Amino acid sequence: MSIIKRAYADTPSGQIHYRYLLNNNSTKRLPIVFIHMSASSSFCWEPLMRQYAPLGYSCYAVDIPGFGSSYDPVAVPDTAYYVHIFADMFKSLGLFSTGFHLMGHHSGACLSLEMAVLYLAVVQSIALIGPVLLTAEERAQMKAQYYKPFNQPVPDGSHLAKTWKYLGEMGCSDDLDIKHQEVLDHARAWKGRTQIYGAVWQQDGIALFMQVKCPILALCAKDDVLWPYFYKVEELRPEVMAETVSGGNFEPDRDAVGIAKIYTAFLNTV
Repeated sequence: MSIIKRAYADTPSGQIHYRYLLNNNSTKRLPIVFIHMSASSSFCWEPLMRQYAPLGYSCYAVDIPGFGSSYDPVAVPDTAYYVHIFADMFKSLGLFSTGFHLMGHHSGACLSLEMAVLYLAVVQSIALIGPVLLTAEERAQMKAQYYKPFNQPVPDGSHLAKTWKYLGEMGCSDDLDIKHQEVLDHARAWKGRTQIYGAVWQQDGIALFMQVKCPILALCAKDDVLWPYFYKVEELRPEVMAETVSGGNFEPDRDAVGIAKIYTAFLNTV
């Protein structure tokens, strides 16, 4: 099995931690960049990275600032903050000279949308797992439900049990290795989660979705919290490929094989 390596990239704002797996195949294809949801980390993409490196795709999975092992922002004004930081990082890795495919999950899908609009010359396709296509009223409802930190550290450590319970309720894997890692990631990012949610609920994802020029793949599980809004993909842009996967809110962790089957077919059309 190929070993996924880890490294840091310097940006003007701080260091970004990322996982990478370079292709081990003579076939040379455009790299794939993965952006996780809140409050996970780049760990969740390892199964998909192992699917695609042998096919000739170099894979990079980043930790959003405030998550995983990346730096902690003091303040986050909007989603463009993250997008421009990633642009600096991707330039330093040489990805802007080659172009790349982009896959994002939940909050990562929001950042992928915006990057595809702001850097259309280099983003060759985007895959959105749980796209956030919400009206201003729907975003306000989401903010009221999810913005307040639920697991801020407390002296007796009960926030850790609360995090474990929350992940079970949100459909995290029963695989203890995966669930344990997600608990660590969510506990670490209790503050970063609030920062990115504050930015995401300001973002007009529908407007960005309508502006994207590159090919789009949309995926969602029926037990994902964003499933009730998934119908909007076809309603807004009937030409976009929209497919159902499984895994609740943790599709990359729980259904890497199902995602890869659909994603490979999509990449072959790009």
